[in-house]
Amino acid sequence: METRISEIASGIYRLSTYVPEIAPPAGFTFNQFLVLADEPLIFHTGLRKMFPLTRDAMSRIIPPERLRWIAFGHFEADECGAMNEWLEVAPQATAAHGQIGVNVSLNDFADRAARVLQDGEVIDLGGGKRVRFIETPHTPHGWDAGVMYEESTGTLLCGDLFTQLGDDRALTEGDIVGPATAAEDIFKYSALNPRMGATLRGLATLAPHTLALMHGPSYIGDGAAALRALADDYDRRISAELQDSMLGAAK
Repeated sequence: METRISEIASGIYRLSTYVPEIAPPAGFTFNQFLVLADEPLIFHTGLRKMFPLTRDAMSRIIPPERLRWIAFGHFEADECGAMNEWLEVAPQATAAHGQIGVNVSLNDFADRAARVLQDGEVIDLGGGKRVRFIETPHTPHGWDAGVMYEESTGTLLCGDLFTQLGDDRALTEGDIVGPATAAEDIFKYSALNPRMGATLRGLATLAPHTLALMHGPSYIGDGAAALRALADDYDRRISAELQDSMLGAAK
């Protein structure tokens, strides 16, 4: 395996590792995002076993010990499995997540105390970069789920939203909703709940220019339209589940 580097927005780098053995023949990508600033931030740590690859990739951009912030979408191995490895290599770094994630998981898991982020809180990284934490509970999954929005570039760090198979490109202006719905049909990874559509439409009000996917290519274009289309698909799935439940209860 190798970890490839692509600049997806000004000062935001995608560190991507492709694993063909997962869901063959298409395979699967694991992406971390480095926000270059006075206080650099990495969004997703990657799996613990992938840490040497990710660290070596980061070292081609900045010395890893310069890292100041470690964030992720929710508590899961590919999101934060290497968190303590990053904390060790970057002595000034702090993990940051929402209150639920910190209280339920990070207070036990992290080798150093994590910073609790409130919904809507902004971290000024310096150098013009500002990231806003937005809670998205159970969307697509995880009680502690959240995303980050980098305000200067209009980049939404999406976590597991829009998850898809394959590794055709780092950036796309094409359809990311169709491949995401196809992946949902296969993996059924989302925690379907009535609030999903409203949560995604709330993110759409940010009108992001770039969507940084953890699993799949980053998207440049009308991010709001993509988020609304994904919301519509979740609404459809939830409605179908409810109808099936009602039919089953009526039998």
